[in-house]
Amino acid sequence: MSDRRSVNRSMFWRVLRRSVFANRGRLFVVLLALGAGAAITAALLNLQVDAKTRITSDFTSFGPNALIVPRAADSARSSGATLPENIFDQLSLNGTLHGARASLYLVAAASSAANPQTSVQVVVAGTRALGAQKSTAAPSSESQPYDNNQHCTAGARFATRLGIQASDKVILRNGQHEESCGIALIWQHGDTEDDQILPSLGEAQRLSGLPGRVSVVQLTLRGNSSELNSYVAQLQRRFPDVEVRPVRQFTEGEARLYNRISGILTSTVAVVLILTALCVMAAMTNMAMERKNDVGLMKAIGGSVRRVLRLFLAEAALLGLAGGLIGAAIGIVISIGLGKAVFGVAAQPRLIVYPISVALTVIVAILAAYPLRRLVQIRPAAVFRGEE
Repeated sequence: MSDRRSVNRSMFWRVLRRSVFANRGRLFVVLLALGAGAAITAALLNLQVDAKTRITSDFTSFGPNALIVPRAADSARSSGATLPENIFDQLSLNGTLHGARASLYLVAAASSAANPQTSVQVVVAGTRALGAQKSTAAPSSESQPYDNNQHCTAGARFATRLGIQASDKVILRNGQHEESCGIALIWQHGDTEDDQILPSLGEAQRLSGLPGRVSVVQLTLRGNSSELNSYVAQLQRRFPDVEVRPVRQFTEGEARLYNRISGILTSTVAVVLILTALCVMAAMTNMAMERKNDVGLMKAIGGSVRRVLRLFLAEAALLGLAGGLIGAAIGIVISIGLGKAVFGVAAQPRLIVYPISVALTVIVAILAAYPLRRLVQIRPAAVFRGEE
């Protein structure tokens, strides 16, 4: 019995090889169609997977997308409501929390050390980044200027109003409190920070007379909208005495943009696979008509309908596998260039895309073999008489 199965298996693969290579021209057409479909599919799927990372990274660079602020009731009672700084100290960077900074805002009079008689009102935004420690040493090249008590950053419009430049010394006064810092950097963001001065958080606390207090904690979170909402909810349960608010414009804008890109790429992949299936189906139909005699002979010598169908489905699957393996590899390489053209940065090859693209190509090839079902209806006697 085992010998008979071995002979049948050997005969099956011999007939399959003969069928595959019987018409090399048509074989090349089918492989070309499947390879092109696999290449486009892999390129678009790789861009779709990479787009999520790119969009998240781009939106993260725009600024914080969640805030920890005093409760609304506290803010209503006092316009200068603040938070305890130890809330900020309890945070730690992880997969979702990409960055955080605590800020204390106040309005102070600023004057240049070179011209102390002239002063202007300025918004002081004392800031400390997560992990940055209060220090009186000079800032290193790895730290932000506002992480140090003796250095601060000035907005471009404020610097213009006060007539100061980088390395100048600025004196800040708020009632009986006075602090000074050297301008380490003047930057221009094109937003409200251009009218501010950013000393260290400790300096702003001394200037306002509010040690250990902050106005807001700004969070930069990574992840999709549901992940961000989940993280915000966790923080709210952890700190019930404050409000944790997601910045909806960022999270919703990111979700809308990714959904649009994902929808366009998915639709394009579907169209490409349908066109590939139609092209392969046309080639398979011609192949089926050419093999009527072979099928009639196989059925005449006792080949079952199931075995005949299995033979042609195996042929289609092998063609799909070969076209998918070659085309998907080419498609991932193509996606690198497309990513650079679309996002300005070359797309990273995503390994998960390769087996998915190959599997989709094999499925398309098997489904495109539908016309071969006509071979089941062939009658050996009619074929030998030349009636079919």
